[in-house]
Amino acid sequence: MSMFILTLTFICIGILVFSLGFTLSAAKGQKEVKGELDASISSNVKRHVYIKNPVFLSYALAFLLWFFAIIFFGFYTGWW
Repeated sequence: MSMFILTLTFICIGILVFSLGFTLSAAKGQKEVKGELDASISSNVKRHVYIKNPVFLSYALAFLLWFFAIIFFGFYTGWW
């Protein structure tokens, strides 16, 4: 296994661990609501409305991965 593949493997494992932790944290927060569907939004989320939104985080991460994949394949194929 090349060093590049090994590095990508560790990066993917790190992303998976972070995602699992984030999901468990969100699930814990959902349990604390205890069935109230219209609960108030915490002030921390109100202050960081884009940073704390997992949809925006997913789009940002997908864009970064897409960008680095293009850069990598550009250098790999000799396009640049």
